[in-house]
Parts: sequence; C-alpha cells; structure tokens
Amino acid sequence: MSASKPEIINKISKNFPNLYKKDINKFFDIFISEIIKALSKGERVELRDVMMFEPRIQKKRISLNPKTLEKVEVPEKKNILFKCSKEWKKKLNEKK
Repeated sequence: MSASKPEIINKISKNFPNLYKKDINKFFDIFISEIIKALSKGERVELRDVMMFEPRIQKKRISLNPKTLEKVEVPEKKNILFKCSKEWKKKLNEKK
C-alpha cells in the first residue's frame, strides 16, 4: 500500500478535525518545499528520531549500453540518501 498526498491529508484532517484541509495542504507543500530547498543547497535534513535525507554526488563514470555494449559516459549527478531511525526500523521489522 502506498500513501498519496490526498490520502495523507485526509488522514490528518480526520485526526485533527479543527484544522481545515486547505491549511493542512499548504503546510504539507511548505514542508516538502523546504526539504527540497535544503537538499538542493547541499544541506543535510534531519528529523530527529524519525528520518534523515542527505544529498550525495555520484561521480561521472563510463558505463556500458546493455544492448549494443557501447561505452557511454554518464555525467555527474546528485542523489538523495535516506535513512530512517532505529526506532522506525524496529517497528517495520516487528512480527505481528
């Protein structure tokens, strides 16, 4: 099961009926955009006891095209490293 943005907003609005959906939606957009801004600046984003995002640079390299076996140069690019907290890992691996 995956959770889409509208599903998350609906769950939050059910848990907090005193908040308007448009306010929750705006907060969610601001939250995500701030994370994106920080990562694009090369900064690490850490939500203590929850998760961590860290930008990583993948160096340029020479790779092979699997169909033609031709060498292709892959340019340098940014990736995001995600780590969840130990507590979350325990909850994910609990047997029910």
